[in-house]
Amino acid sequence: MILKKFLTIAVAAVWATAAQAADEKSVHDFTVQSIDYTDLPMSSYEGKAVLMVNTASYCGYTPQYEGLQALWGEYKDKGLVVLGVPANDFGDQEPGNEGNIKNFCKVNFQVDFPMTKKMVVKGGEKNAPVYDYLAQELGEESRPKWNFHKYLIGPDGKPVAYFPSDVTPESPELRAAIDKALQ
Repeated sequence: MILKKFLTIAVAAVWATAAQAADEKSVHDFTVQSIDYTDLPMSSYEGKAVLMVNTASYCGYTPQYEGLQALWGEYKDKGLVVLGVPANDFGDQEPGNEGNIKNFCKVNFQVDFPMTKKMVVKGGEKNAPVYDYLAQELGEESRPKWNFHKYLIGPDGKPVAYFPSDVTPESPELRAAIDKALQ
Protein backbone atom coordinates (compact mmCIF):
# COMPACT_ATOMS: atom_id res chain seq x y z
CA MET A 1 0.00 0.00 0.00
CA ILE A 2 2.81 2.44 0.89
CA LEU A 3 4.68 1.54 -2.34
CA LYS A 4 1.53 2.14 -4.41
CA LYS A 5 1.03 5.53 -2.76
CA PHE A 6 4.71 6.42 -3.35
CA LEU A 7 4.47 5.43 -7.02
CA THR A 8 1.30 7.47 -7.46
CA ILE A 9 3.01 10.54 -5.99
CA ALA A 10 6.15 9.95 -8.10
CA VAL A 11 4.13 9.63 -11.32
CA ALA A 12 2.17 12.78 -10.48
CA ALA A 13 5.44 14.64 -9.88
CA VAL A 14 6.81 13.52 -13.27
CA TRP A 15 3.61 14.65 -15.03
CA ALA A 16 3.68 17.98 -13.20
CA THR A 17 7.33 18.51 -14.17
CA ALA A 18 6.57 17.66 -17.81
CA ALA A 19 3.60 20.05 -17.86
CA GLN A 20 5.69 22.80 -16.28
CA ALA A 21 8.46 22.25 -18.85
CA ALA A 22 5.90 22.56 -21.67
CA ASP A 23 4.62 25.82 -20.15
CA GLU A 24 8.17 27.16 -19.95
CA LYS A 25 8.91 26.73 -23.65
CA SER A 26 10.00 29.93 -25.33
CA VAL A 27 11.49 31.26 -28.55
CA HIS A 28 14.87 30.64 -26.90
CA ASP A 29 14.30 26.89 -27.39
CA PHE A 30 14.60 27.25 -31.18
CA THR A 31 17.59 27.43 -33.48
CA VAL A 32 17.22 28.95 -36.92
CA GLN A 33 19.73 29.35 -39.74
CA SER A 34 21.30 32.73 -40.36
CA ILE A 35 21.31 34.19 -43.85
CA ASP A 36 24.90 32.90 -44.03
CA TYR A 37 23.70 29.33 -43.24
CA THR A 38 25.16 29.15 -39.76
CA ASP A 39 23.20 28.09 -36.71
CA LEU A 40 21.53 30.98 -34.97
CA PRO A 41 20.31 29.80 -31.57
CA MET A 42 17.49 32.07 -30.48
CA SER A 43 18.84 31.60 -26.95
CA SER A 44 21.66 33.94 -27.97
CA TYR A 45 19.03 36.71 -27.66
CA GLU A 46 18.14 35.84 -24.08
CA GLY A 47 17.69 39.06 -22.11
CA LYS A 48 16.89 41.07 -25.25
CA ALA A 49 13.60 41.86 -26.90
CA VAL A 50 13.36 40.60 -30.49
CA LEU A 51 11.30 42.03 -33.32
CA MET A 52 10.96 39.21 -35.89
CA VAL A 53 9.84 40.50 -39.27
CA ASN A 54 9.12 38.33 -42.32
CA THR A 55 10.62 40.33 -45.17
CA ALA A 56 10.54 40.36 -48.97
CA SER A 57 12.59 42.29 -51.52
CA TYR A 58 9.85 42.98 -54.08
CA CYS A 59 6.86 44.04 -52.03
CA GLY A 60 5.01 47.30 -51.57
CA TYR A 61 6.17 47.15 -47.93
CA THR A 62 9.85 46.64 -48.83
CA PRO A 63 10.67 50.30 -47.99
CA GLN A 64 10.05 49.29 -44.35
CA TYR A 65 13.63 47.97 -44.43
CA GLU A 66 14.71 51.59 -44.02
CA GLY A 67 12.56 52.00 -40.91
CA LEU A 68 13.67 48.64 -39.51
CA GLN A 69 17.32 49.64 -39.94
CA ALA A 70 16.62 52.96 -38.18
CA LEU A 71 14.79 51.11 -35.38
CA TRP A 72 17.77 48.75 -35.02
CA GLY A 73 20.17 51.71 -34.87
CA GLU A 74 18.06 53.49 -32.27
CA TYR A 75 17.23 50.53 -30.01
CA LYS A 76 20.02 47.95 -30.29
CA ASP A 77 21.98 49.45 -27.38
CA LYS A 78 18.79 49.43 -25.32
CA GLY A 79 18.34 45.68 -25.82
CA LEU A 80 16.28 45.26 -29.00
CA VAL A 81 17.24 42.87 -31.80
CA VAL A 82 15.59 43.35 -35.17
CA LEU A 83 15.61 39.97 -36.91
CA GLY A 84 14.75 39.87 -40.61
CA VAL A 85 13.19 36.61 -41.81
CA PRO A 86 13.02 36.49 -45.62
CA ALA A 87 9.97 34.59 -46.85
CA ASN A 88 8.61 33.88 -50.30
CA ASP A 89 5.15 32.95 -49.02
CA PHE A 90 3.19 35.91 -50.32
CA GLY A 91 3.08 36.77 -54.02
CA ASP A 92 6.51 35.21 -54.73
CA GLN A 93 8.03 38.53 -53.68
CA GLU A 94 11.27 37.01 -52.33
CA PRO A 95 12.41 34.79 -55.20
CA GLY A 96 16.19 35.16 -54.76
CA ASN A 97 18.61 33.06 -52.79
CA GLU A 98 20.17 34.18 -49.53
CA GLY A 99 23.14 35.81 -51.26
CA ASN A 100 20.82 37.86 -53.47
CA ILE A 101 18.70 38.87 -50.48
CA LYS A 102 21.68 39.88 -48.35
CA ASN A 103 23.15 41.94 -51.21
CA PHE A 104 19.79 43.59 -51.97
CA CYS A 105 19.32 44.60 -48.33
CA LYS A 106 22.87 45.91 -47.94
CA VAL A 107 22.99 47.87 -51.21
CA ASN A 108 19.49 49.36 -51.07
CA PHE A 109 18.89 49.83 -47.34
CA GLN A 110 22.30 49.43 -45.63
CA VAL A 111 20.80 46.64 -43.51
CA ASP A 112 23.16 45.33 -40.87
CA PHE A 113 20.65 43.82 -38.44
CA PRO A 114 20.67 40.01 -38.27
CA MET A 115 18.75 38.04 -40.85
CA THR A 116 17.86 34.40 -41.27
CA LYS A 117 17.78 32.25 -44.34
CA LYS A 118 14.41 32.08 -46.09
CA MET A 119 11.66 30.41 -44.09
CA VAL A 120 8.04 29.44 -44.61
CA VAL A 121 6.05 31.57 -42.17
CA LYS A 122 2.38 31.48 -43.19
CA GLY A 123 1.63 27.99 -41.90
CA GLY A 124 1.42 24.56 -43.40
CA GLU A 125 3.52 21.43 -43.50
CA LYS A 126 6.83 23.17 -44.28
CA ASN A 127 6.32 26.05 -41.84
CA ALA A 128 9.25 27.09 -39.68
CA PRO A 129 8.73 25.59 -36.19
CA VAL A 130 9.43 28.92 -34.47
CA TYR A 131 6.54 30.48 -36.42
CA ASP A 132 4.25 27.62 -35.40
CA TYR A 133 5.23 28.25 -31.78
CA LEU A 134 4.47 31.99 -32.11
CA ALA A 135 1.03 31.26 -33.59
CA GLN A 136 0.36 28.70 -30.88
CA GLU A 137 1.21 31.22 -28.17
CA LEU A 138 -0.54 34.28 -29.65
CA GLY A 139 -3.36 32.50 -31.49
CA GLU A 140 -3.86 31.42 -35.08
CA GLU A 141 -5.02 34.91 -36.02
CA SER A 142 -1.47 36.11 -35.32
CA ARG A 143 -0.01 34.19 -38.29
CA PRO A 144 1.47 36.43 -40.99
CA LYS A 145 -1.01 37.35 -43.69
CA TRP A 146 1.57 39.18 -45.83
CA ASN A 147 5.17 40.35 -45.90
CA PHE A 148 6.55 42.58 -43.11
CA HIS A 149 4.36 41.07 -40.41
CA LYS A 150 6.04 41.65 -37.04
CA TYR A 151 6.26 39.57 -33.87
CA LEU A 152 7.59 41.16 -30.71
CA ILE A 153 9.24 38.74 -28.30
CA GLY A 154 10.14 39.71 -24.75
CA PRO A 155 13.58 39.32 -23.17
CA ASP A 156 12.34 36.07 -21.56
CA GLY A 157 11.65 34.57 -25.01
CA LYS A 158 7.88 34.78 -24.66
CA PRO A 159 5.89 36.39 -27.48
CA VAL A 160 4.43 39.72 -26.43
CA ALA A 161 2.50 41.02 -29.46
CA TYR A 162 2.16 40.92 -33.21
CA PHE A 163 1.65 43.66 -35.75
CA PRO A 164 0.33 43.35 -39.31
CA SER A 165 2.27 44.54 -42.33
CA ASP A 166 0.78 48.02 -42.39
CA VAL A 167 2.13 48.83 -38.92
CA THR A 168 5.39 50.53 -39.81
CA PRO A 169 8.60 50.59 -37.78
CA GLU A 170 7.86 54.26 -37.06
CA SER A 171 4.42 53.47 -35.66
CA PRO A 172 3.79 54.83 -32.14
CA GLU A 173 1.90 51.61 -31.37
CA LEU A 174 4.92 49.43 -32.22
CA ARG A 175 7.40 51.70 -30.47
CA ALA A 176 5.27 51.78 -27.31
CA ALA A 177 5.19 47.98 -27.27
CA ILE A 178 8.96 47.83 -27.75
CA ASP A 179 9.55 50.34 -24.95
CA LYS A 180 7.31 48.34 -22.64
CA ALA A 181 9.08 45.06 -23.53
CA LEU A 182 12.46 46.66 -22.77
CA GLN A 183 11.43 47.86 -19.28
